[in-house]
Amino acid sequence: MSADIARLVVQAFHRPPANKNSEAFKLSKRETEIVELVAKGLANKEIAAELHISVETVRVHLKHIYEKLHVRSRTEAAMKYRDSLERQPWD
Repeated sequence: MSADIARLVVQAFHRPPANKNSEAFKLSKRETEIVELVAKGLANKEIAAELHISVETVRVHLKHIYEKLHVRSRTEAAMKYRDSLERQPWD
């Protein structure tokens, strides 16, 4: 096995699970989808259209996200979520 292939194999085994960050906050799969879209700058109406749900459902999910992340705004939620992604250990 070449050194490059060995390095890629080792890196693949050192990656954290994709949803580890959500597990730390106890976010559901749907809440994770919503906070990721909030972090991308989408408005509630855009999130609703993207996920094929109502705007009111987005609001309810955001309320739960705020409670779980201990924040009071979508900006705080997005920042806390992004910060948690950046702090994930890669080794």
